[in-house]
Amino acid sequence: MKKSLSLSLTGLALALSLSASAHADDDSSAALIAKGQYLATAGDCGACHTAPAGKPFAGGLSLQTPLGSIYSTNITPSKTAGIGDYSLSDFEKAVRHGVGKDGANLYPAMPYTSYAKITDEDMKALYAYFMHGVQPVDDKGPQTDLPFPFNIRLSMAGWNLLFADSKPFTPDSSKSAEWNRGAYLVEGLAHCSTCHTPRNVLMAEQSDKSLAGASLGTWFAPNITSDVHAGIGSWSDKALISYLSTGNSGEGSQAGGPMLEAINKSFSHLSSADLSAIATYLRDVPAQQINPTSDKAQLPPAKPMSEFDLMSGHASEGATLYNNHCATCHQLSGEGRNGLPALYGNAVFRRPVADNAVMAVLDGLVPDKGQAMPAFSRQMDDKQVATLVNYLFQNFGDAKVQTTEERVKELRAGGKPSSLLAVAKGGMIAGGVIVLLALLLLMRRKQRK
Repeated sequence: MKKSLSLSLTGLALALSLSASAHADDDSSAALIAKGQYLATAGDCGACHTAPAGKPFAGGLSLQTPLGSIYSTNITPSKTAGIGDYSLSDFEKAVRHGVGKDGANLYPAMPYTSYAKITDEDMKALYAYFMHGVQPVDDKGPQTDLPFPFNIRLSMAGWNLLFADSKPFTPDSSKSAEWNRGAYLVEGLAHCSTCHTPRNVLMAEQSDKSLAGASLGTWFAPNITSDVHAGIGSWSDKALISYLSTGNSGEGSQAGGPMLEAINKSFSHLSSADLSAIATYLRDVPAQQINPTSDKAQLPPAKPMSEFDLMSGHASEGATLYNNHCATCHQLSGEGRNGLPALYGNAVFRRPVADNAVMAVLDGLVPDKGQAMPAFSRQMDDKQVATLVNYLFQNFGDAKVQTTEERVKELRAGGKPSSLLAVAKGGMIAGGVIVLLALLLLMRRKQRK
C-alpha cells in the first residue's frame, strides 16, 4: 500500500513537473511571438505586404517603382501561397539576403539590404510570429512581371554582389546602449536609408550620402542627418519624437506620403524608449549638407491677400485658388487655427523642391491622429495645382522654389519614368556588340592561320 502510494505521489509530482515545464514553454513561445510582432511592426512589414482592404500579410499590394509595378508577396504561414514551408534558415535567407526558398532572388523593393542587420535572436522572434501569430491566407495574388531584362530574377544576383551588404549589426562600444539601439533600428528594421538616401543610376544607395535626402519619384524624402540647415540638427528631441509618434513635430513639420504611412503603421506603435533611441541616433548621424532647406528665420514676411483684394477682384489666380480651397482651415494669413498647422514658414514650403507640397494638394494627408487634409486632385487640374503651390511658396515659404504644370502632371502620373531600363538595354546592346566583335576577331585570326 505504501509502495503504491509512493508511486502515485511520484507520478503526480512528475506530471506536475512536466505540466509546469510545458506551461513555461508556452509562456516562452507566447513571449517570443509577441516580441516578433513588435519587431514586424518596427520593420513596417504590414505596410507593403497588406493590400488595401486585404488580409494582413497576404500580399498583393502594388508597389510603384521606376521599373514598373512590383507586387508584394504573401508572407502568411500558408503552405500553398505563403511561407508555411519555410524553415528558420529559409526565412533568414529571404529576409537578410533576398533569396526565396525556391532560390529565386527577390527584388530590392524588399529592403533586405537593411534587414541584413537583424540579429539572430530577433530573426527567431520574427519567424515565430509569422509562423504562429499570423493567420494563413491561401491566396497568392498577382505576380510581378517587370520588363526585360529585369524579369530575369538572376540579374538581382549580380546586383547583390555589387551593392548588397550582408554584414550584421555590430554595436559601437564607444556609444551608449540607447545610441546603439537607435542605430540598430534606423539602419536595420526601420530601414530609413531606403527612402532617405540618394541612389545611383543602378538604384543602389549611395553610402557616402547616407540619409542626405532623396526623391522617391513623387514625394521627396528630406535630409535627416544632424546638419543644422540641411537636416534635423536644429530639431529638439521632443519635436523629433512627436513627429515620429504623431506625424506632427509641433514646430512646423507634418508628415505626408510614405513617411506618414510609416508613422501610422510603424513608428507610432513603438515604445517611448525606442523612439527616444531613434532620436538619439539621428541627432548624432554625420552631417550632410546636401538638399538644404531655407532657414525659417530668414524667410520674408508673409504676404497674405486681404478681404478687399478678394472682393474687388484684384486677387491673383493663386490667391483666389487659396481662398477657395485652403483659407477656411489655414486662414487668409496662413496662420492656421484650432490645431490646424500654420503655412507660413512650414517645412513643406522650405524644401529644395516643391514636390511634397504638390503631392499634399493632390493626395491629401490622413494621419491616424489629428486633423486630416482632403485631396484636391479631382477639384483642380495640373495648371491650377501648380499655380496654387507657387502662390504658397511665394507667400509663406521660399519664393525661389517653384513648380510647373508639366511637373504636376508627372507627379500625378506617379513620377518621371526611370532611365534605368534604357541604361540596362543599352548596356546589353553594348555587351552584345563587344562579344560579336570579339567573335569576328577570333574568326579572322583563325582564317589567317
